[in-house]
Amino acid sequence: MSGKRGPTRLGFAVLLKFHTRYGRFPRGRSELPDRAVDFLARQVRVPAAELDSYDWTGRTIEYHRAQIRRHFGFRECTVADAEEVTAYLAEHVAREERRPERVRAELLARLRAQSIEPPTPGRCDRIVKAALRAAEESLTAGISSRLAAASIRRIVSLVGDGDPVGGDAADSRNESPPSTGIRLAEIRLRETGPGEFGPRRIKGAPAPAAAAAPAPAPAPAPGDLNLRTMLVEIDKLLAIRAVGLPPDLFSDIAPAVLAGWRARAEAESPSHLRTHPLPLRVTLLAALLHQRGREIADSLVELLISISGRGPGRRRAPGDAGRG
Repeated sequence: MSGKRGPTRLGFAVLLKFHTRYGRFPRGRSELPDRAVDFLARQVRVPAAELDSYDWTGRTIEYHRAQIRRHFGFRECTVADAEEVTAYLAEHVAREERRPERVRAELLARLRAQSIEPPTPGRCDRIVKAALRAAEESLTAGISSRLAAASIRRIVSLVGDGDPVGGDAADSRNESPPSTGIRLAEIRLRETGPGEFGPRRIKGAPAPAAAAAPAPAPAPAPGDLNLRTMLVEIDKLLAIRAVGLPPDLFSDIAPAVLAGWRARAEAESPSHLRTHPLPLRVTLLAALLHQRGREIADSLVELLISISGRGPGRRRAPGDAGRG
């Protein structure tokens, strides 16, 4: 601080304290709270208003930054540093954490631990995106390599063979070759659940308006509805299992990552899914098949319990004696 006066003295103090706390320099006056500036101004005996005269560009601030870097042992981020931290994030962070803001926080923490000054916000964003992309490519390549060629063909057939047909027409047909025995829309379809049976529809889609009928038909017995639903779900489960997914296909994948893949496979149209590289396309669809297969199996257990509970041969509970 010796030899510095007025705005230069206060500006240097602001840079020093900001770097001490955040491991980087402020990008301008707007990042500095007025209360903090007032406090530092009293410490260095310079009026706070003098900071308005400090030059945030030019040789003076560059010299101040260089002095502070030498004092703390920091250095600017180089191309090699960016490549190293990208590889680190891809291997140790982005394989389990897919939220960019969390990966960015890990990036800043890693740089500070290595006494490296963070690059510009735009460059940080590019590092985060590169790490997420590299991790996804590594994960999906690993998943697809665990699948047999026949399984991959069945999975890819869910969204068509990739022929250049009209996207809307392909989506409306949503057809798959006979090898799968099921359409992608059928896999996405969810039953309304035991006790609430009705026309099946895609989750989240608005219920169709009820059509007026002169005389409603007699409602089928609840047991008949349960049985019909169970038979439909059994066919769906058998078709999913016929794809041939290994039981431990996603055993080393973080649940949040698996859920994200499944959500993408549910949300994207078949024409959009076809645009992905093969490993990513296969992984997204396999995640959907894997989780839907488990959900269908669970729902079948509930349906079986529901049907058996209504059967005429149901064993009476101990408390049933004497009732009626």
